[in-house]
Amino acid sequence: MTVALMWEAKAAPGLGGELLEWARAHARELTPEPLRHELLRAPEDRVLVITWWNGAYDADVPELPAPPPALLARPAHRWRFESLAADSTADSTADSTADGAARPLSYGPQSTDVSSEG
Repeated sequence: MTVALMWEAKAAPGLGGELLEWARAHARELTPEPLRHELLRAPEDRVLVITWWNGAYDADVPELPAPPPALLARPAHRWRFESLAADSTADSTADSTADGAARPLSYGPQSTDVSSEG
């Protein structure tokens, strides 16, 4: 079984780059290392880190620490999810509607670090 941890924070005004670098550095320092991690950003200087771990939903796995309060517009949010299935291609994955009809799911880029423009 795999558990995914999501950590999201909004930077204080003008500190989005600093929060992004703080999150990048701390995600790389997690010990033991996660199976995988992704670093994402969004408008309004929001930063998201997702880490995947072998283990049950309630597994004891490392989490990102709290950033320095001066970097934040509000406290970071944390969520924990249990993986139900994995599929690397959107074409072979479908979801069901209420009447049982299949509906394809769409996924974003599969990059592990989408924080830089390009």
